[in-house]
Amino acid sequence: MTSDTILNIQPLGFPWVTLDPFLFCVHHEDFYPQGNQNFGPNRSLAGRDIGQDFIIKDGWRMYHGQKVPGFPGHPHRGFETVTFVKQGLIDHSDSARASGRYGAGDVQWMTAGSGIQHSEMFPLMNMAGANTLELFQIWLNLPKKSKMVNPHFKMLWNDEIPKFTINDENGKAIALEIAAGSLAGKTAPTPPPDSWAANPANEVGIWHADLASAAEWTLPAAGDINRMVYFYRGASIELAGQKINPGVAVQVASQKEIRIVNGGEPAKILVMQGKPIGESVAQYGPFVMNTQQEIEQTFADYRRTQFGGWPWPSQEPVHGAMTGRFAKHADGRVETRPA
Repeated sequence: MTSDTILNIQPLGFPWVTLDPFLFCVHHEDFYPQGNQNFGPNRSLAGRDIGQDFIIKDGWRMYHGQKVPGFPGHPHRGFETVTFVKQGLIDHSDSARASGRYGAGDVQWMTAGSGIQHSEMFPLMNMAGANTLELFQIWLNLPKKSKMVNPHFKMLWNDEIPKFTINDENGKAIALEIAAGSLAGKTAPTPPPDSWAANPANEVGIWHADLASAAEWTLPAAGDINRMVYFYRGASIELAGQKINPGVAVQVASQKEIRIVNGGEPAKILVMQGKPIGESVAQYGPFVMNTQQEIEQTFADYRRTQFGGWPWPSQEPVHGAMTGRFAKHADGRVETRPA
């Protein structure tokens, strides 16, 4: 049932449907077993479609990985990836010779721009027990004027991202994380300079909320933008007075406050919003442009340049047994964080 507040409700799939300026969102949650000496699962891979393993078997998937789960080297052009890791680690390597290991609340924001290859591998560091991985990867479009900018990535480290708890009038807790935009007087770190989100007037927001049982939370009014509420875990919520069951994406009006009342179990909600770019979208796999002719040119450019080639000895590189998190940028700058 829709109204002037709830504009649309649709079930969550794989990936989650998004609204302009976003292209899609994937929620990965895998309960990997202990790792082996190569940082892959210490289990037989028999019965899996290795290289295309997207069906959950025994609670986890290899995705495109052959030995380590994840996404070996692959190209992108014309948009951005925002990778918001809740649990586990990701090893990044790219065609600009940049690399990194991040996770446990970190966000990597990568502008593919004119073209880059990168890999995203999930090293299973714990060889004595479970290696749970949970992350959101969000594809955020770039406007035509920015599609051919230089590639760039920025780390938004866990300790830099606003994470705080508010209490409703009954003392019930709502734990909030702000990966993009501003909420409740807190503002996320600045995204890469060419991002659609870099202009505050575009009101791009990526917010995660953990609601205690029976907690009440109000989304603030915003401008005339697209706003989607993803209710992905819990028993039920009441949104603008309507009961909503879990496993749905709810498009809501943005220009009024939206009251969310949680049911009898803790709930998890992701909110994504932003001013639409409002341009034509032509997409073929990992390439997102404005016209089919530009897609064809992208294929020609990739065949010719390989977007810088692949400088790593493996298509699925991992960064060894080191326990810290780090980012080594293309300009040689290095950032580090503890395990």
